[in-house]
Amino acid sequence: MRAGLLDTSRTATGSRMQGGGYWRRLLPVLAVLVALTRIPSFVRPLWNPDEGYLAVQARILAGGGELYRTVVDRKPPLVPWLYEGAFAVFGSGSLTSVRVLAVVAQLSTAVLLASLARHRWGDRSGRTAGVLYALVSIGLNPEDAQAATFEVFILPCTAAAMWCADRRRWGAAGVAVACAFLVKQTGAAVLVPVLWLLWRHAESPRRGLLRTGVGALVPVAAVALLTDPAGLLFWTVTGSGAYASFTGSELHVLGRGLANAAILAVACAGLIPPVLRMLRVARTGSADLWLWLGSSTAAVLAGFHFFGHYYLQLIPPAVLLATAALRILPRERLLTAVLTSVCCCALFLAWGLLAPRPELAHSQRLAAAVAHRTRPGDRVLVWGIHPETYWLADRAPATRYLTAGLLTNYSGGREGPEVGEKYAVEGAWPVFRAELTARPPVLVVDDSRGRPYTPDRVPSLRRLLAAGYEEAGTVDGAVLYTRTGAQD
Repeated sequence: MRAGLLDTSRTATGSRMQGGGYWRRLLPVLAVLVALTRIPSFVRPLWNPDEGYLAVQARILAGGGELYRTVVDRKPPLVPWLYEGAFAVFGSGSLTSVRVLAVVAQLSTAVLLASLARHRWGDRSGRTAGVLYALVSIGLNPEDAQAATFEVFILPCTAAAMWCADRRRWGAAGVAVACAFLVKQTGAAVLVPVLWLLWRHAESPRRGLLRTGVGALVPVAAVALLTDPAGLLFWTVTGSGAYASFTGSELHVLGRGLANAAILAVACAGLIPPVLRMLRVARTGSADLWLWLGSSTAAVLAGFHFFGHYYLQLIPPAVLLATAALRILPRERLLTAVLTSVCCCALFLAWGLLAPRPELAHSQRLAAAVAHRTRPGDRVLVWGIHPETYWLADRAPATRYLTAGLLTNYSGGREGPEVGEKYAVEGAWPVFRAELTARPPVLVVDDSRGRPYTPDRVPSLRRLLAAGYEEAGTVDGAVLYTRTGAQD
C-alpha cells in the first residue's frame, strides 16, 4: 500500500507541475460557491443561542472581563476571542464581521481539502473535493449550518491537520490539532488519523511523535497561561460530567440524533453512493480517511446531545472518501454526484432563506421590553436558554452564568429527571447567590415558559424572587420582575 501511495503522490506531483494556473482557476470558483451558500447567514441578525452566547461573552471580555472567572462556558477560548477581536474592529452591534470570518473558514476548508485530494490523486480530484465540500457544507438545519459558531471554525483546523500530516509536517500537524481542540474539545478527534499517518509514513516515528506532541501541547499550554489553567481544565474537561449523561432523556436525544443524521444524509445524497462503493474496494489507500470519519463520528456521539452542528465534522472526511471513489468510477458517476449535490444545496439554500425563526422573534420582543424597562449600565438576569437577549437589549448580565442551563443542567435541551438545582455545575449556586446579593439585578426575566427549570422547581431562585421582586408584566409567556419599590 505504501508503495502505491508513493506512486500516486509522484503522479500527482507531475500533474501539479503541468498546471501552473490550476489554483488561479479553482480558487475563484470555490470562493463564489462558498459565498453563495453562505448568503442565508447574513439575512438574519442571529441564528442560534450559541451565537448569542459568544456575542455576550465578547462584550464582557471587551469590558475587562476574564474568561472562566467573570464569564464562563464549557468551551475553549479561541472562538470567544475571535468574536472579541471582530467586535473590537467592526463594532459589537452586528454579527456581520464574524459571519465573514465564517465564510473565510469554510473557503479555507474547501481549499485545504482540494489541495489534499490533488496531492494524492491529481488535478480532477482536487476540483471534485473542493466543489463537493462547498456544496455539501450547508447540508443541515440552517440554524446549525449557517451560524458562525464552534464547529465552523473547527473545520479548517482539522483539514489543516490532515493536510500537514499528508505532507509529513508533523510539528505543524500538532499545532493544527491544538487549534482544533482550542476551538472545541471534539476537534482533537483529528489526532487519531494524524497519528495513523505518522505511524505509517514517518521516516522516524519517534521524532515525528515528539514533534507532533510539542506542536500540540505548546499552544494549549500558552492558552492555559493566558486564561486560568485551573479554570480552563475545569470548564473544558472535568466539570461537565452531568452534561455528558443522557439518563432520563434517551428518547429525546436519540430522536434528535436520528433527525439530524437524516437531514445530513439528504445533503450527502451525492456522496453516499461513492462512499458505499469505497466499502467494497479492498485496497484504496484511504485508511486514514476512514479513521478520520470514525473519530469524527465519535466526536458527534460525545456528550449524547446530537445537535445538528456537531455533524459538520463528518463532512470533510466524507467528501474525501467520495472523491477517492469517484476517481476510479466512470465519469458519469462524477457528474451524477455533482448534480445531485447541486440540487440538494439549492434545497438547503432555500430553507435558509425562507424558513421562519420564531425563537429569534421572541428574543427580539423580549429584548425590546428589557431595554425599555432598564437603562444602559443596569444589570439584568435572564433566566432562560437564550443569552442573545442580553446582546439584543445591550444590557449586561447580572451573573457570569449566561444561561439557566449551567445552573440546572438543562443545557443541551435536556428533557428528563436530571434537571434542577442539584444538577448544576459544581460550585455554581454559591457563586450565583453571592453575585446576585452583591449586585442585585434591576430586572429579572423568567423566560423558562414551562420548561423543567421554571422557578417553581428551583428553590433558590424562587426565594430570590419572593424576597425582593414583584411581577411587572409578561412578554410572549416570559415574566418580568422588577425590584420591590423600583420605579419604571
